[in-house]
Amino acid sequence: MKSYYLTDVGRVRSHNEDSVTIIKNGSGEHLLIVADGMGGHRAGEVASSLVVTHFGKRFSSISSIGSKLDAVNWLNDNVNEINEAILEYAKNHFDSTGLGTTLVLALLTDKFLIFGNIGDSSGFVLKNNKLHKVTKDHTLVNLLVEAGDITEEEAKNHPQRNVLMKALGASENVDMDIFEVESDVDGIFLCSDGLTNMLTTEQIEKVLEEDLTIEERVKKLIRKCNARGGTDNISIAYLEIKSGCEQ
Repeated sequence: MKSYYLTDVGRVRSHNEDSVTIIKNGSGEHLLIVADGMGGHRAGEVASSLVVTHFGKRFSSISSIGSKLDAVNWLNDNVNEINEAILEYAKNHFDSTGLGTTLVLALLTDKFLIFGNIGDSSGFVLKNNKLHKVTKDHTLVNLLVEAGDITEEEAKNHPQRNVLMKALGASENVDMDIFEVESDVDGIFLCSDGLTNMLTTEQIEKVLEEDLTIEERVKKLIRKCNARGGTDNISIAYLEIKSGCEQ
């Protein structure tokens, strides 16, 4: 089992508002997180770093997450605490208008695999060299697609494609979508929309299939995004459970 995570400012933005991490606790359980911040006066990076710092401290300090129910409750409790911390920060900093962040996470134990998300950062599993998206984007265009008002093709270039319907710090109450997934997968792949807005799922799969180290594959994905313009911050957290090639 190998893991690697990386974030990059891209080629357009002046600073990076993404935060990303992979944490392993005392039982060898893994927590992967990508958070894509938003807000004025660099507030986005404050919000996303609050997510990573909070979860990092809490998860690394426990010996085991426990049962599946324990895990879901633990995740929801921590999301609520983080949401309160972001709201408190915004209240005390007048220049933090629009402060908030997306969150996508994956929790892997020897008994189960759980994904959670708020916003439009994406969580995938890799199986037989194919990426399968687990999470559902909380965006206006996704609602329009589900309602049948626009097609998926129209959604890709919709002028309001970046309008979020849900984010940490956006309201006093926030519900994270939880997804249970069969843990017999080859890998777990999380990313911010800085990657998925620039590369298709098939293009990402092609890089992940290459006979490179896990670090080289993640870095190549970011290079490809930047070669296409790098219009946003780009973050990736990748846990390779079963290697398809010798490294």
